[in-house]
Amino acid sequence: MFFQIAGAGFATLCLCAQTPVAPAPERATVNVLRAGTADEVQKGLPPRTAPTDYPAQGKAGMFTIAAEFAGHGIPAPEGTLSTEDYVVVEVAFYGPPGSHLAMSFSDFSLRINGKKNPAPGESYEHVGANVKDPEWTPPEPVQKSSSTSIGGGDNNSPPPEPPKPPAELRRAWALRVKKAALVEGDRPLPQAGFLYFPYGGKAKGIHSLELIYSGPAGKTKLDLQP
Repeated sequence: MFFQIAGAGFATLCLCAQTPVAPAPERATVNVLRAGTADEVQKGLPPRTAPTDYPAQGKAGMFTIAAEFAGHGIPAPEGTLSTEDYVVVEVAFYGPPGSHLAMSFSDFSLRINGKKNPAPGESYEHVGANVKDPEWTPPEPVQKSSSTSIGGGDNNSPPPEPPKPPAELRRAWALRVKKAALVEGDRPLPQAGFLYFPYGGKAKGIHSLELIYSGPAGKTKLDLQP
């Protein structure tokens, strides 16, 4: 009996050793984004008083969609985050009193500079691992004493890589992205939140923007101000 238990334990250890494990920072970020229910961690944004408080509005059936372009920044009370690979649009839904609507980032796309194929909406999970705080500065690296030899030191060694933000800080940034994203599912109106679209170019290179909605409310297009 003892040998059977010991053998089973040894097999389990071998299996665990063979299973690849994702790097700690990325794994921790994904765990935070998937933890809890939507009501616990994904809240969206407080909708503004009226659709006219946004620069752009459009009608989809009996609903009004309003939006504002935010560039590569993700504004938040804690400070603005930035992402080089995505652009951000704040969107809000308004409807008759007591109305509900099923909402999803996948109902939206963004036509940038009149391109034929608009950029599709992306999940906050993809964006959360890409953001950074422009105000964050890495700690000063510890200077190591250089070793010398008769022939002189090695001046051809590559420069050290810049330090990355700590895993805990990256998780906090990712969670802020999730909380501010447009909440998925059927919700009472009004509702507001951020939409994220892939775009790696400079924001100043954008000359025209068209937010396209095609979802349960109907269809509409909004011309946004770059």
